[in-house]
Amino acid sequence: MKPSRRAFLATAASCMAAPALAAPAAAGEAVRWPEVTLLDGTRWAPAAGRAQVVVFWSVSCPFCRRHNVHVDKLYRAAGDGGPQVLTVSRDRDAAAVRRYLAANGYVFPVSLDHDALAAALAARRVIPLTLLVDRQGRLKQAIPGEMFEEDVMELLTFA
Repeated sequence: MKPSRRAFLATAASCMAAPALAAPAAAGEAVRWPEVTLLDGTRWAPAAGRAQVVVFWSVSCPFCRRHNVHVDKLYRAAGDGGPQVLTVSRDRDAAAVRRYLAANGYVFPVSLDHDALAAALAARRVIPLTLLVDRQGRLKQAIPGEMFEEDVMELLTFA
């Protein structure tokens, strides 16, 4: 059955009137940061003039397990002068994430706001996924997959 021209035009008009969803930032574009709540309930925001390293991961991912060892080392080494480090667990169970952090002795900040942060930073669902945001707030690079320790620690120079 062939739709009428009137039905087609009505559908097309409604699609054009619908608000467009914001796409994640592409390399070189400014990141539109959502409100970010950390696992401990505090708010996280990018500091002006500082680069950010954002890592998406999951407690069940064996590659993330190895990658997070290096991310924690990066976070501890970065201090107040290096890039801000934010990790984003793709998990929905906050208790499982807390147990994972405690069992491994990790101290890096973790958010469960993965949908909002993915919408702002990366459409890719691969984990681990490391994203670099420069001092001007522009997405510089998305690095899919596990990284070697020396590559993660080299991110200190990104600050």
